[in-house]
Amino acid sequence: MGLFKKFVSQTRKPEGFLGKMMLSGMNSGHAEMADWGFSHLPPIVPKHAVDLGCGGGRNAGELLKKYPKAHVTAIDYSELSVEKAKVFNLAAITEGRCTVQQGDVSNLLLPGETFDLATAFETVYFWPGLEKCFAQVAKVLKPGGYFLICNESDGLDTTGKKYEKIIDGMRCYTAEEIEAALRTASFTEIISDRHPSKPWITVLARKA
Repeated sequence: MGLFKKFVSQTRKPEGFLGKMMLSGMNSGHAEMADWGFSHLPPIVPKHAVDLGCGGGRNAGELLKKYPKAHVTAIDYSELSVEKAKVFNLAAITEGRCTVQQGDVSNLLLPGETFDLATAFETVYFWPGLEKCFAQVAKVLKPGGYFLICNESDGLDTTGKKYEKIIDGMRCYTAEEIEAALRTASFTEIISDRHPSKPWITVLARKA
């Protein structure tokens, strides 16, 4: 495996030295896209929010800032990501407002019907079966809770397709494919948006 492939493959599960390099750029590199995604959230005041595939922890930190009365849980499959996210959100963890833990979206070991909001930024590409994983998200959301997905690839762009061929297990989904999987997992009120000049997409759904 070439060095470039080894490096970009760290987006799936950061590990070792290359994983640390990847995580060091994730928070800043995806910030503009993530903030665009956050702008699609409705005017809610969640008590409990969860960021799935939290990476370096920046987006969990943004949830803490956006919802100062909420407790935020951050989940990632990568042990290295969990360590990075803990450092990034250390103050909130110390205050008891944030929990960062290792977890698997295909088997979320979180209390059922607890969260008002779940977010997933740049991560569903690697989830092992959207319907199965979305059902897990629905399980931990309260009735009426929201689920926000934000991707840099719309599933059709050249760059996304290129990385699909390089990174094992990566799949860039269209908004329509994400919507269909959400409906299968009993989500309703599904709204998609595309950035006017970039291949970014958001999909916002609500648990029935």
